[in-house]
Amino acid sequence: MKKILTSILLFSITFSMAQTDQRLYDIIDAVSADRIENDIRTLANFGTRNTFSDTISETRGIGAARRWIKNEFDKISSSCDNCLNVFYQKDFVTKKGNDRVPKDAWVVNVVAVQKGTKYPNRYIIMSGDIDSRASDTMDFTTDAPGANDNASGMAGTIEAARVLSNYEFENSIIYVGLSGEEQGLFGGRGLAQYAKEQGWDIIGVLNNDMIGNIEGVDGVIDNRSFRIFSEPVPANETERQRRRRRFYGGEVDGISRQLARYVHKNVKTYMPEMNPVLIYRLDRFGRGGHHRPFNDLGFAGIRIMEAHENYNRQHQDIREENGIKYGDVIEGVNFPYAKKLTAVNAINLASLAWSPLPPKSVEIGGIVEPSVKFRWKKSEDDNIIGYKIYWRDTTAPQWQHSRFVGDVTEFTLKGIVIDNYYFGIASVGKNGHESLIVFPAKTFR
Repeated sequence: MKKILTSILLFSITFSMAQTDQRLYDIIDAVSADRIENDIRTLANFGTRNTFSDTISETRGIGAARRWIKNEFDKISSSCDNCLNVFYQKDFVTKKGNDRVPKDAWVVNVVAVQKGTKYPNRYIIMSGDIDSRASDTMDFTTDAPGANDNASGMAGTIEAARVLSNYEFENSIIYVGLSGEEQGLFGGRGLAQYAKEQGWDIIGVLNNDMIGNIEGVDGVIDNRSFRIFSEPVPANETERQRRRRRFYGGEVDGISRQLARYVHKNVKTYMPEMNPVLIYRLDRFGRGGHHRPFNDLGFAGIRIMEAHENYNRQHQDIREENGIKYGDVIEGVNFPYAKKLTAVNAINLASLAWSPLPPKSVEIGGIVEPSVKFRWKKSEDDNIIGYKIYWRDTTAPQWQHSRFVGDVTEFTLKGIVIDNYYFGIASVGKNGHESLIVFPAKTFR
């Protein structure tokens, strides 16, 4: 009888892990294209949101925009029994040494923190940019509505807060509007440094920069595809870690790349109509985004954005030349598409906020052996039911195989040669959600 009960329990655990979480489908359905449209229109109607524009007016400029954003977060918090801690985080930026800064000014971010019930110091962050720009980034008076770049990402962040504030999570979620992106990623740099000083344990950063355009400058119209940019290894890795990779691999298995794969897998599971495209690059060629300052300090961070950019609508004064309309105006935004990418963020924020602590001190062995061995330390998390080993061909972009091995601290995959695959291990929670996959950092014999 004991064996039967054990078999039933193991089957129940395995079956539950194979199922999807209905709450994530509910989150997808709750995201509103109409609310996103209203927010994008409101942000675009501030005229310009250049970081150095008017801060006094109630109707125009960056000051009015950030106060409106804070008010929206405050209203969301009021409706969820003050579940958000909303505040400004700011840093002073000067002209000296900054060729994109026309005058000394405060760069002000708007932050809303939804504290986790179990691990309040572990954070998954969704960001959008508050600021916009005209053709000349030093021009802070000309109209620059920035409807897609990046009112779309900011509106998506606010909408994600509206939807997810109806749930409780073990880990914390931060929704943030960052400023100073167009002048040199100042807002992200300031918040990343603030996070380091505060000792935040950051699970990952989902940077949303342009999530509303479906018509590319190349003529392609696509309302289902989007890109996920991620750097291969941490920018602050040590020389020892770099040397180690020459012998053990891991050139495309840094923490940001694991975050990108996690998002890709979740989208294919819960939103199979979407086409997430992994881009093995920090950002667009020679360009940057607000996840980079977090990457620079060793935090996992990715950029989520449209698949086909329209450069006629980016960083352009509003005008018409030779029959071509320029300018980032409201007509260039597809609101149902912005809703889809907002939902992409929301389900991944939720999944990671419900995820257990990852395994610690993951080690791998099996050199000149017919099998590959693993050992790790258990995380201090009573929600974990066990661990799952992942592996893939060394040329494969995504994890191809997995095996749940139970609540153990070591395991041997028999008959699998270590030379031919890459491996990783994730914790599995009782709710079926998994931690990010941890790539082995050490070896043993």
